[in-house]
Amino acid sequence: MATPFDESGALDLAGAQRLAAHLVATGSDGIVATGSTGEAPTLTDDERVALWRAVVEAVDAPVVAGATSNDTAHSVELVRRAEECGVAGILAVTPYYNRPSQAGIEAHFRAVAAATRLPVVLYDIPVRSGRRIARDTMLRLASDVANVVAVKDASGDPASTARLLAQAPDGFECYSGDDALTLPLLAVGAVGLIGVATHWCARECGEAIERFLAGDLAGAIEVNAALLESFEFETGEDTPNPVPVKAMLRVLGLPAGECRLPLGRAPGGLEDRAKSVLASLEAWRRTRAVPHAG
Repeated sequence: MATPFDESGALDLAGAQRLAAHLVATGSDGIVATGSTGEAPTLTDDERVALWRAVVEAVDAPVVAGATSNDTAHSVELVRRAEECGVAGILAVTPYYNRPSQAGIEAHFRAVAAATRLPVVLYDIPVRSGRRIARDTMLRLASDVANVVAVKDASGDPASTARLLAQAPDGFECYSGDDALTLPLLAVGAVGLIGVATHWCARECGEAIERFLAGDLAGAIEVNAALLESFEFETGEDTPNPVPVKAMLRVLGLPAGECRLPLGRAPGGLEDRAKSVLASLEAWRRTRAVPHAG
């Protein structure tokens, strides 16, 4: 979930509650608060806590807290505070910037998991963290640490994910962390998506997943094809996520505000592009509408 700010750049808690409720009402099964789409690195600890409490209060759905940083001691403290807020789980990102060894990555995640009774979802996103979680590292964590239960996979390497899931213990789950790779990841054993474009097309993302898991591959491909423009829009070199997401939310009249620096304000023309993406999606939706018999 994107984190709404007001015109001054302050945290908009009422807007966050409204946005969270909207996301659940429009097809999301749960909320990840203060992840990368939520601009977590720009939030103070107290802002994170306030946001977690507000979102938990606003929705009758699981709320997973992005509660770690590249500092293990800080991450442990944040995880403990997140659990006190009533969240359902923890999203734990690979420590970024430090570029730790695999031994350091493993020790970091073990410390995070030991700090909570909640389920922990590892977040493998080397494009942002600078390090992958090696398969052997992840397998040891999945096998040895009872509350390490899943991975959000944004590694961009479905072949490697296939090998991971073939060796992982029963019950260990994979969620796509890259909207455009959801179908390939489902093909090797993923079970769902922690999405970005789900801010405006969650029902369609969910339908593609449901059709695939039900064996309707042609239907899943059809729906996925209709979402490709949304997936392309959601991030880019000049408009990194969540800059486009917030532009789309503004077009939809939902709480957003601009991104805090260093992401900053959206470039000119982005909201017009958002309107075009939305118009194309709405046109496709209309082609699928079947009139009811009188």
